[in-house]
Amino acid sequence: MLRSTPETAPLPHPDLLAAIPRLRRYARVLTGDSTRADDLVQDTLARAWEKRRLWQAGTDLRAWLFTIMHNIYVNQLAVARREGVTISLDSEGAHAAWQLPVRANQVDRVELLELVAQMGRLPTDQREVLLLAAVEEMHYDEIAATLDVPMGTVMSRLSRARARLRRLVDEPASPLRVVK
Repeated sequence: MLRSTPETAPLPHPDLLAAIPRLRRYARVLTGDSTRADDLVQDTLARAWEKRRLWQAGTDLRAWLFTIMHNIYVNQLAVARREGVTISLDSEGAHAAWQLPVRANQVDRVELLELVAQMGRLPTDQREVLLLAAVEEMHYDEIAATLDVPMGTVMSRLSRARARLRRLVDEPASPLRVVK
């Protein structure tokens, strides 16, 4: 009879598969690029499998995976900085990662796309906290553990993100320019 040891204990397969879309969404927020996001998800799943003995049955697998992803991303940024690669965390350009597969009426879709574009203008630390709280519905303590920051920092970043997003959404749209 083959016994399951901590080194060979499987991660809960259905929960792992269910977490992949959320991992992809979080990776897109972090990277702002769908290709880099897919690579980050793959790195996260590989690391989770490699470190599966560290996961404790009965704990939140999703939060554990998000923590792994966040740490990998931070490490990648540090390596990129050391290698002299410039990565803009506050890029205000269009983000391919912010494409949403939402079927709604045209007005709702335009409003949602405008909101998502404005979210892309938030600093990464605020954007990721906002995503984890609003979209992933994580509690403040889970977000703090995932990002390895104090809960007060989570609350502060979330407050600043909401306030800035309100200001960005309330900004008057720039007038269209007709080119002749």
